[in-house]
Amino acid sequence: MFPFEAFAPVAVIVGSLAVGGWIFTTWLRVKNGYPLENSWGKPVYPQKNEEMVERIKLLSQENAQLRAEIGSMKDRLAVVERIVTDDSHQLNREIEQLRGPAN
Repeated sequence: MFPFEAFAPVAVIVGSLAVGGWIFTTWLRVKNGYPLENSWGKPVYPQKNEEMVERIKLLSQENAQLRAEIGSMKDRLAVVERIVTDDSHQLNREIEQLRGPAN
């Protein structure tokens, strides 16, 4: 009889090499511009239709709007943090300076 305990490490090594080789060849294909293939060996191209292009445009616009909103919120938060962490005497002095000279 064949001892299966001796076969297990060999099987693990061969399996790891097979998976590693598959990953490496896929990486080479992508790097060099070849299309990926499905399980039947036919090339797989990303689908581009009108709906997907329009969806990408809308998401890009929404992304830009949200980035602008986050930028304004960061500015407002910085002002609030400065008010909260500043010494109250300094804040009072700044308010008085904004009111102008006393008459």
